[in-house]
Amino acid sequence: MAFVVIRVRGHCNVNKDIADTMSMLRLNRVNHCVIIPKNEKYNGMLQKVKDYVTWGEVSDEMLATMIKTRGRLKGDKVIDDAYVSENTTYPSVESFAQSVVKGEAKYTDLKDVKPVFRLHPPKQGYEAVKKDRKTGGSLGYRGEEINALIERML
Repeated sequence: MAFVVIRVRGHCNVNKDIADTMSMLRLNRVNHCVIIPKNEKYNGMLQKVKDYVTWGEVSDEMLATMIKTRGRLKGDKVIDDAYVSENTTYPSVESFAQSVVKGEAKYTDLKDVKPVFRLHPPKQGYEAVKKDRKTGGSLGYRGEEINALIERML
């Protein structure tokens, strides 16, 4: 499985440890998004930054849509099926996205890919950026509901 992590809150008054963890996750700006594997190392990092990000399991279709619309190569070039078939063993973006979600491949296996997705702010906004999901906010673990948020941000 793969997690999608989106930074929700900004950089003012952030603890140094949390800021370091955010930079390790490559979440340097609000609405930046990264794909990480689901393992213990990243779970600890996510727990540390849980008050600044939201995350959940992404679906195959949503990841393929993200790669096609917001995925970029060096030089701000778009990722398409031809590029994926030339530089990987996968014939299309959809099959590559499936393997990333299953954990068989990494998104950064693509040559010259930028590891961060720069998303738009969500249509109709976030719920509340200072509260977690349990109290009606946007922060923390979302599970499959992350797909609806990403759809609003594309």
